[in-house]
Amino acid sequence: MLTKYNLFIIFFVFSHTAELFAQDYTYNPKKTAILLVDPYNEFLSEGGLLYPLSKETLEANNAISNMKELVSSARKSGVKVVYVPHHHFREGDYDDWKFSKGSGRAFPEGTWNVEYHPDLQMQQGDIEARQHWQSSGFANTDLDFLLKQHGIDHVVLAGMRANTCIESTARYAVELGYHTTMLTDAIGAFNMAEMRAAVEIDYPVISNNVLSTEQFIRAID
Repeated sequence: MLTKYNLFIIFFVFSHTAELFAQDYTYNPKKTAILLVDPYNEFLSEGGLLYPLSKETLEANNAISNMKELVSSARKSGVKVVYVPHHHFREGDYDDWKFSKGSGRAFPEGTWNVEYHPDLQMQQGDIEARQHWQSSGFANTDLDFLLKQHGIDHVVLAGMRANTCIESTARYAVELGYHTTMLTDAIGAFNMAEMRAAVEIDYPVISNNVLSTEQFIRAID
């Protein structure tokens, strides 16, 4: 059954057909990387602390299957897969912080919660950036350094959460000069309102391309 969000995606694609054909959707595999942000059990698996909040959008997007297909196709095409993980919580981490409270008690260190989803495990040749403390995968990490060392100038974002870590990482990528692509259906959020705000309002403004997983895979095949 088509959900309201699915119908929006169909409308979005058809209403932007002229743009889709006019823009350049060519991706050089040697210069392109998937940034897979926070693909933890905490978000994506039943039993995760944040899964009940994520479940609706993950199912509406078929997001986990799309993430799995995305990274599989990327590896086959020679596109780098870069894992962009959130900080693993340790007791006392945020006790003396001046302002931010971090992510509360989510992502506890050394637990199943911070393992990557079974369908999204790292493989030989993948890259893992240092953990980010807040929302951006670039801030206070080595992500930019790693991408530059591998000659990457195009990044494609997937994972969690559409309106926080995904969007913050994308905004930072644009500021650093990366060509930035957002995927509409390889992401999740805590509710459909968050998802629509990110995909309908923010992504078209901040990024170079907004595509479905299928559209991106066709572009690299």
